[in-house]
Amino acid sequence: MANTRLSAWEKVEIARDPKRKTSLDYIEEIFDDFIELHGDRNSKDDKAIVCGLAKIGKQNFTIIAEQKGRTTKENIERNFGMPNPESYRKAIRFMKQAEKFKRPVITFIDTKGAYPGIEAEEKGQGEAIAKSMFEMAKLKVPIISIVVGEGSSGGALAIGVANKVFMLENAIYSILSPEGYSSILWKDASRFKEAAEKMKLTAKDLFELKVIDKIIKEPKEYNEVLVLLSISNINKKMKKILKKLQIVYKKKYKKKYKKWNI
Repeated sequence: MANTRLSAWEKVEIARDPKRKTSLDYIEEIFDDFIELHGDRNSKDDKAIVCGLAKIGKQNFTIIAEQKGRTTKENIERNFGMPNPESYRKAIRFMKQAEKFKRPVITFIDTKGAYPGIEAEEKGQGEAIAKSMFEMAKLKVPIISIVVGEGSSGGALAIGVANKVFMLENAIYSILSPEGYSSILWKDASRFKEAAEKMKLTAKDLFELKVIDKIIKEPKEYNEVLVLLSISNINKKMKKILKKLQIVYKKKYKKKYKKWNI
């Protein structure tokens, strides 16, 4: 069972904590090897999303991960974890490569949203997000998405169309931020704490609504040893689910199509 003593807003604050482990931290601990691959072969390599090849034992994976920084310099380099269209097109490129070589896809979700700048919109941000979701919905290899921090807006949904969605206990997953929600709904950004409760964005809420499939427990207080144990838990659950999914995919992908009403 998830820790229910924290309020929704407290979980938002934990998910946004700059000291919280990033996607690359989880990748380093979960997989035996990881090789990063770059670029969308059209424009540039946007570093808000990291893509690459990973391995556990003899099993190969394609990794797609939203990556925030910790320092100001890292955040500027990563665009504060807010992907441009180039990131989503890079992700699509490696999804298709995964399908060609029959590699399962693992995505790590951690973003406050897709980058809303003018240049991003001019380059087709909405189309890139929609195309990413469309390609994931019809991909012929298993996909597991793991929400590890802040999963907000279309920036998170763009890499969240999966057979199974895992969520860390103190992560959040929503259509937009509580501040944005309260500003739009009540014209009052100061009601963000109330908005967080209304939005049902915690792992417990989303599991009850059947939006996600598994909650990964986290330690109540930050402790490196306990954090590593929760990462080990991700590894075990992921391998168990993948084994089942690979059997399903040999039967013409019926389970995935049924889940997404394709």
